Amino acid sequence: MPIYFYWGEDDFAMEKAIAVVRDRVLDPQWSSFNYTVLSPDQTDAVIQGLNQVMTPPFGSGGRLVWLVNSNICQQCPENVLAELQRTLPVIPENSFLLITTNHKPDERLKSTKLLKKSAEFREFSLIPPWKTELLVQHVNQAAQTVGVKLTAPTVDILVEAVGNDTRLLYNELEKLRLYAEGQKEPLDVNAVSKLVKNTTQNSLQLAAAIKTGDTAKALAILADLLAAYEPSLRIVTTLIGQFRTWLWVKIMIESGERNQQAIAQAAEIGNPNRIYYLQKEVHSLAVQQLIKSLPLLLDLEVSLKQGTSETIALQTKIIELCQVFQKGRP
Repeated sequence: MPIYFYWGEDDFAMEKAIAVVRDRVLDPQWSSFNYTVLSPDQTDAVIQGLNQVMTPPFGSGGRLVWLVNSNICQQCPENVLAELQRTLPVIPENSFLLITTNHKPDERLKSTKLLKKSAEFREFSLIPPWKTELLVQHVNQAAQTVGVKLTAPTVDILVEAVGNDTRLLYNELEKLRLYAEGQKEPLDVNAVSKLVKNTTQNSLQLAAAIKTGDTAKALAILADLLAAYEPSLRIVTTLIGQFRTWLWVKIMIESGERNQQAIAQAAEIGNPNRIYYLQKEVHSLAVQQLIKSLPLLLDLEVSLKQGTSETIALQTKIIELCQVFQKGRP
């Protein structure tokens, strides 16, 4: 199929898939003639891309046209839709169109429906940080790909340390692979603990400080995280996951649910035994406090993605969050 549509927020996994397509389609000696990358800020990028993909490749190999961060499945003008309808069915066999975006395609749009008929769609979404079972599977698959032997306890260390950050996971696994080169036995907990930097736990400590309304402690933990070059979006992702979990557990408890299995299922927690501890963590919290926290965290995520100063944005929202949990404590 000569058309690929890749979408999702896992940039690292998408980059690897794009590299596979690029290596399969292009002849390195002719890539400068047959490889076109068009960004969304270029005038009529989609029209240019469709015209380019209809041009036969020079020399050997195929032609690859990549529309980067395209919004074609979020909004599509009539003239672009007409060009898609005319071009997609007749793209030459040795020409390939690659469309990528961070956003989920809008299934209601005609452009999306049209592409669904002729393109290979692949999703590269980040695993929610609270879905520990999927994160464990992800680490095991990545370790097998890289060639690192791990045990169940060392997998847990990696899950706790890297969360859903695929790029960081592969970086840490590469470090472990180099360390264990020539070693037949799986790496032990001691070695992995020393080699893998754990900052997710600190982000969870930040969530705990916010939950108690301790502004000074929360800002101190934040300062340590930033000093350790912890990515701001990863901090926010961990906080969103933790507060979302607390909210679901609190809602289920207040609704009268006592079955740990049912609470775990509603909160999407893989291990029901965690519910006992989570119930203690949310005992002193009000549902309204947890509800108010999520919009603040989502606003913070949007601000960071729009390029707002990381330190100022994080400090401001953490102060606001702490104030939420200082008021109206039951």
